[in-house]
This record gives sequence, structure tokens and C-alpha cells, in this order.
Amino acid sequence: MLIINVKADESIDRALKRYKRKFKQTRTLQELRRRKHFVKPSVQRRDEILNAEYRLQNFAK
Repeated sequence: MLIINVKADESIDRALKRYKRKFKQTRTLQELRRRKHFVKPSVQRRDEILNAEYRLQNFAK
């Protein structure tokens, strides 16, 4: 859970902006989307290997 301390002279808009920035930095939404569907470890490893091969072919020149 994210906690944002609002200072006495701070506006709500500014505090909301800090909250949104902190929320984005913690990557909470990405983690929720990743956990939405289970991916078998073998499939996850295969995807990692395929992505690594793709990067080596196209970006390592």
C-alpha cells in the first residue's frame, strides 16, 4: 500500500501527482497484469530465450 504524506501547505493536486508518480515507479499495475494469467515456467523460459536470440540477431551488430 502506498502512503503519501500531504504537507500542510501542499495542494491536493500536487499530492495526487506525487501519488501517481510513486504508483508508476513501483510498477504495481504491471505486476497485476502479469499475475492475471499463469504462465508455466517452461513457457516463460522459452520466451526469454527467444527474446534473447531476437535481440542478438537484430541489435548486436
